[in-house]
Amino acid sequence: MKSYRKELWFNTAGRRAFINITPDVEDALAESGVSEGLVLVNAMHITASVFINDDESGLHQDYERWLEGLAPHEPVGAYKHNRTGEDNGDAHLKRQVMGREVIVAITKGSLDFGPWEQIFYGEFDGGRRKRVLVKIIGD
Repeated sequence: MKSYRKELWFNTAGRRAFINITPDVEDALAESGVSEGLVLVNAMHITASVFINDDESGLHQDYERWLEGLAPHEPVGAYKHNRTGEDNGDAHLKRQVMGREVIVAITKGSLDFGPWEQIFYGEFDGGRRKRVLVKIIGD
């Protein structure tokens, strides 16, 4: 069995972003030489997410509105976490809802997706460098 590890790094200019990282994961898969197995993709920061869904701008706008309704950034004083000097209590909650990682099957050297599925990095507290781990195992 082969094992391959790669880190993807992001530093978004804005506070929040959704970035399609499917091509990056496909590149890592090609580098790994694995044709049958699994790939784990996970955000290595507590205010970022990795999730699978459709790459459609209206859906991403819906996510933005929905998440802001669930955990609005302001007023920042509404979050006990922010009493530590941070202003990202909302980002921790948004990450919890959107998830930490995804696992995708690898079949015949390709990501084995359903219709329209893509992998996304979700940033909820941008402005600093964060990483995503891609771990591939298989034959």
